[in-house]
Amino acid sequence: MLFERIVSEGISHISYLIGSGGKAAVIDPRRDCECYLEIAQRNDLVITHIFETHRNEDYVIGSQELANLCGAEIYHGAKMAFSYGKPVREGDTFTFGSLVFTILETPGHTEESISLVLQDMEVSPQPYMVFCGDTLFSGDIARTDFYGQEQKAEMAEKIFDSIEKKILSSGDGVIICPAHGAGSVCGGEITDHPFTTTGYEKLTNRWLITGKDAFVRARVTESPYVPPYFKKMEQYNREGAPLLHRIPDLMPLSVIEVNTLMASGSQILDIRSPTSFGAGHIPGSISCWREGLPAFMGWVLNYEEPIVIIDDFNLSLDTVQRHLIRLGYDNVSGYLAGGFSQWTKTAQKISTLPTCSVQQLHELLKTQSPFLYDVRDIKNRNSAGHIKNSHHRYVGELSSYLDEIPRDQPIVIYCDSGYKGSLAGSILARNNYSDLTNVLGGITAWKRAGFGVER
Repeated sequence: MLFERIVSEGISHISYLIGSGGKAAVIDPRRDCECYLEIAQRNDLVITHIFETHRNEDYVIGSQELANLCGAEIYHGAKMAFSYGKPVREGDTFTFGSLVFTILETPGHTEESISLVLQDMEVSPQPYMVFCGDTLFSGDIARTDFYGQEQKAEMAEKIFDSIEKKILSSGDGVIICPAHGAGSVCGGEITDHPFTTTGYEKLTNRWLITGKDAFVRARVTESPYVPPYFKKMEQYNREGAPLLHRIPDLMPLSVIEVNTLMASGSQILDIRSPTSFGAGHIPGSISCWREGLPAFMGWVLNYEEPIVIIDDFNLSLDTVQRHLIRLGYDNVSGYLAGGFSQWTKTAQKISTLPTCSVQQLHELLKTQSPFLYDVRDIKNRNSAGHIKNSHHRYVGELSSYLDEIPRDQPIVIYCDSGYKGSLAGSILARNNYSDLTNVLGGITAWKRAGFGVER
């Protein structure tokens, strides 16, 4: 038996390749899918089956892309009308050499969610692994809010029953293989464990310990953030995303070409650090540091206007492009050749985003009352505390609440460490706010400096 766990960093996505007897199955593949073909080829396997555990919301699933390259069949839950692939139902089985997959219908995260129980008949008919998609995570249970407030209780009950009656009943030693790890937007507090088991989750998963009633009551009151790009992912994963055939080459762009694209309304994506962006950037740029792209670009980028990437040294842009492709951003025109320094060397206009230290902010607040804006998510604000008299709005939602922000007084922005503050500052600048300051180090530095917070 061959078992490969493929982790896509940033979106905390996990896919799997399992093979035996010359055949292989891939579960929940990502869109840049050449890795599965490479693994199969190295091990003399042919990928014949692709399973989707559910219609994903947070990334473009690569099933059609992979099937186009290897000819495999795609299978997914029957309780949604997909425009591609074949439906599977409770009890359906698939055999690969000594391995047998049995389908479980496990609704709750979505109605059509399925899990796959794996047996290695060469060893034992007992269940060995369960590939449960976004149903059960290590230390957490998937979000259940996608069908609206009126169905939160219903979906919470369904997912708890799916876990308790189907997944956990497979035996205490069964290995749980979820589709996401810690950091995913599909779970609130996923534990940073590469593997877990049904028995371990029974003993340690807070939701399973507190029980169904407490879980349902909590889920009815929860309101997780819903990035706008989720709608595009749902559409692509139900109807099929455009085929790439291969990862396209990123094109170097001259200053003249960037100016032309800007004039036609392109999105200028600056992936440098907050300090670099603050010192100087192309006017109208969106500040989103490269490691933050998977989490935040789906809030601020659209799928219509071309994207131009701005960096200092244009290193590892392949990784940046893969982040974009995994979220369906195929509208990338290229990157500024020579980096941002080429922009300044050719005497182009630049803008700045002033920054300050937490010590400078502390002194400022003794004599002045700027509009102090906390752009962290609400959980961090509640758990870590906040600076006195600060206003709050999560950076992802900022564009929808501009009417809350005054235009006639200075605005000082802080977050956890300064990165989301730079993103928020760039959003406000694009909306014609001018007197802006980003606090470097954010609440982390504020507390380390010994300054007080409120809760």
